[in-house]
Amino acid sequence: MTAKLIAVEGLDGSGKETQARLLRSALEARGLRVESVSFPRYGQSGAVLVEEYLRGDFGADPEAVNAYAASSFFAMDRFASYLREWKDLYEGCDVFLADRYVTSNAIHQCSKLPRGEWESFLLWLFDYEYGKLGLPEPAQVFYLHLGVGDSQRLLDERYHGDQLRKDIHEHDVEYLRKSQAAAEYCCGRCGWERVECMRGGRLRSVEDIHAEILERLES
Repeated sequence: MTAKLIAVEGLDGSGKETQARLLRSALEARGLRVESVSFPRYGQSGAVLVEEYLRGDFGADPEAVNAYAASSFFAMDRFASYLREWKDLYEGCDVFLADRYVTSNAIHQCSKLPRGEWESFLLWLFDYEYGKLGLPEPAQVFYLHLGVGDSQRLLDERYHGDQLRKDIHEHDVEYLRKSQAAAEYCCGRCGWERVECMRGGRLRSVEDIHAEILERLES
C-alpha cells in the first residue's frame, strides 16, 4: 500500500509537533497504521549543515545563505533520513505524518527572494525534492497560521525568556514576517489547508484545533 503523506506546517510555537502527535493517535484509533517523522533530524549526520546554518555558523542573518543553498541543506537531511530511516516505513503504512517537510523550504526560503521569483523558486524546489531526489509528495498540507507576535510570545515562554536558545530564524522577526507572507502565498498556490490558531484575539485550545484538522481530513 502506498501511504498518504500529510505534512503539518507553521511558524515556531504554532503547535506542529502537538497536532501531528494528536492526529497520529486519532488515526491509529481508527485502525490505520500510521508512521511519522519530524524535521530537521537534529543530531543526525544528514542534518549537520542544517544545524550549522540555524546556529549561525554561516552568518547570523538568514539571508547570508541564499534560498537555493539553504534549501539544499534541508533537502539533504530529508533525503538521507529517507534512505536510512523512513522509506520502508512510508511504503508500508496507511498514513505518514511529517512535522515540517519540503513545504518548510517553500515557506522559509521563498521569503529570501523577491515576490516575483516565488513561483519559479517553487517550481525548482518541488522538481528538486520530489522529482530529482524522489521524496514522496504530500497529499495534504495543514498550515497552522499564527501571527509573528504570538509566535514570538510562545517561543519566549518555551525558552523561559532565554534569547540565546533561539536559532537565526527565530531571532529575526522581519524574516519571520516575510516567511508568513510566503506561507500565505503557498496556501493559495498549492491548496494547503490553513488552520487559524487564534480566534477572537485568543489562542485556541489544542483540542479545538485538533478537532478542526480531523474534520477537514475526514471530509
